[in-house]
Amino acid sequence: MLNFSKINVIIIYLIFFFISIFSLLNLQTTDKTFLEKKVNLGLDLQGGSYLLLEINSDSLVEEKIQSKVIPLKKLLKDNGLNYQDFKIKNKNLSFKIDDISKFDLLFFSKKNNLVNPYIENYRSFELDYQKKKDNYVEVLFSKYGLLTINNAALKQSIEIVRRRIDDVGTKEPTILQRGDKRILVELPGLKDPERIKNLLGKTAQLNFRLVSENSEFGVDELISETGEILKISKRIVMSGENLIDAQPSIQNQQNEPTVSFTLDRLGAQKFGRATTDNVGKRLAIVLDGKIISAPNINEPITSGKGMISGNFTFQQATDLALLLRSGALPTPLDIVEERTVGPDLGEDSIKSGVTSLIVGFILVIIFMFYKYRVFGLVANIALIANLLMLVGVLTILEATLTLPGIAGIILTVGMAVDANVLIFERIKEELKTEKSVIHAFDTGYSKAKITVLDANITTLIAAIILFAFGSGPVKGFAITLGIGIVTTLFTAYFLARHLTSIIVLRDNNKDVKIS
Repeated sequence: MLNFSKINVIIIYLIFFFISIFSLLNLQTTDKTFLEKKVNLGLDLQGGSYLLLEINSDSLVEEKIQSKVIPLKKLLKDNGLNYQDFKIKNKNLSFKIDDISKFDLLFFSKKNNLVNPYIENYRSFELDYQKKKDNYVEVLFSKYGLLTINNAALKQSIEIVRRRIDDVGTKEPTILQRGDKRILVELPGLKDPERIKNLLGKTAQLNFRLVSENSEFGVDELISETGEILKISKRIVMSGENLIDAQPSIQNQQNEPTVSFTLDRLGAQKFGRATTDNVGKRLAIVLDGKIISAPNINEPITSGKGMISGNFTFQQATDLALLLRSGALPTPLDIVEERTVGPDLGEDSIKSGVTSLIVGFILVIIFMFYKYRVFGLVANIALIANLLMLVGVLTILEATLTLPGIAGIILTVGMAVDANVLIFERIKEELKTEKSVIHAFDTGYSKAKITVLDANITTLIAAIILFAFGSGPVKGFAITLGIGIVTTLFTAYFLARHLTSIIVLRDNNKDVKIS
C-alpha cells in the first residue's frame, strides 16, 4: 500500500494539478481569457428573481373542442345519425340526436378515430359524453384527454419560456416543472424583473387579418394602438407560426423602431396571395387580440419579408421581435408567486457561508495537527487539496453554487477528516503489535480501506438519491456532497498516502510516532 511507482506518482499529481487549476479560474476579474469557466452563484447568493408561473388551459381546451366540430359532424353524417342544435358552451359540444343508443355504440367503436384509437385498448379515451334530457348529448374531454392537453401545454410552455429567457441573455436560469400546471423560474442576478414578467406574461399569438366593413362573414371590433376602432375579418390570412425570424430595425426615413420579419415558404405564399388580391386595403397585425399596426397594402409582398411598425420604442421593438422568434405560448401564464432577493442579502449569505467554512476549516486543521503531529499536517495538506479539487470539478461543470451547496462543502471537510482519522487510528492499533513500522502503516491503510469505503459509499448513495428525487437547492447540496466524497477518497488514498509513504520510508530506522 505504501509503494508507488514513478508512473503512479506522475498520474496522481497530474490529476490533482489539472483539476486544481480550474479552481483558480474563479479568481480572475476579466472574462477575456482562453478559459471562461467558473462556479456560478445561485439566486440566494447573488440575488435575483423567483417566479412561479401557472398555465391556464381553459382557452386551449375551448380551441381543441372547437376543432372536434367538423370531424364529429362528419362521423354522425357518415353513420346516418341526424343531429341538430349544435352548440359550443363551457368547453363542451352539445347537440340533439335522434338515436341515443346507436350513438352510444358508435362513440366508443373502433371506427371512431375521433376518440383516439391508439390507446383504446387501455380504455383511456380522449373524449367522453354525457346524456341529457330530450335526446341531447354533451361531448367533452375525458380526464385523460384533459391531462394530455395539460401536459402537452406545460411542456411546450417550458420550452418557450426557456427560449425567451435565453434570448434576454440571463445567465444560469433555473426553469423547472412544478406539479401538473406550474413552472418555477429562478433568474440569478436579474436587474430588470418587470421586463421578464412582461415577456413571460404575453402569449404572443400573432396573426394577420384584413380590415373589412363587410360583416357577412363575421368580423371582430378591435381597438388599434392609436385608439381607432376597426372591424377585423375573422378569417386569418397568416399566423405567427409561419415566421422564421424577427429582428428589431430602424426605418431610415422616419428613424422609427420597427420589427422586420422573415416568413417560411408556406407563409410567403399565403402573404403574397393575400397582398396581391387586396391591394389598397388595410391589413391588421393582431398580437394577443390587440391591433398593433394596420398599414395599407400598397403593393403585393411576395418576397417573404415584411415589417411591423406601431410607434414602438427600440426596447419594445426588441421585445416584440424576441416574442415572435420564441413562438406563441399555447396558454396564458399567470404569476402565482413572485419573490425578489436583493444582492445585499446574497452578500450576507456568502459572508456567513464563507465564515463558517473558514472557522470550521481552521478548527479541523488545529485539531488534526495537535492529535497526529506530522501526520496531521499530511491530513491537512490533503484537506486543502480536497477543497481545491472540489471547487475545480464544480468549475469544470460550471455548476451553480447555492447556500445548501456551501453546506455540502462544509460537510465534505468533515468527511475528509473522518477518512484520515479512521486510517490513522487503525495504524496506531497496528503499531502496538507490529515491529515493522512500514508493515504497520501498510496494514493500517489496507484494513481501514473497507471501513472508509463503506462510510463514503453509503453517503454517496444518499447524495445520488437526493439528486434524483430532490429539486433546486437540494440538488445543489447533493452535487457538492457527491463530488466531495469522490475527491475525499482520491486525496485520502492517493495524495495523503503518498505523502505518508515519503515520511515513513525516510524515517524507517527511527521510532515513528503517529501522535
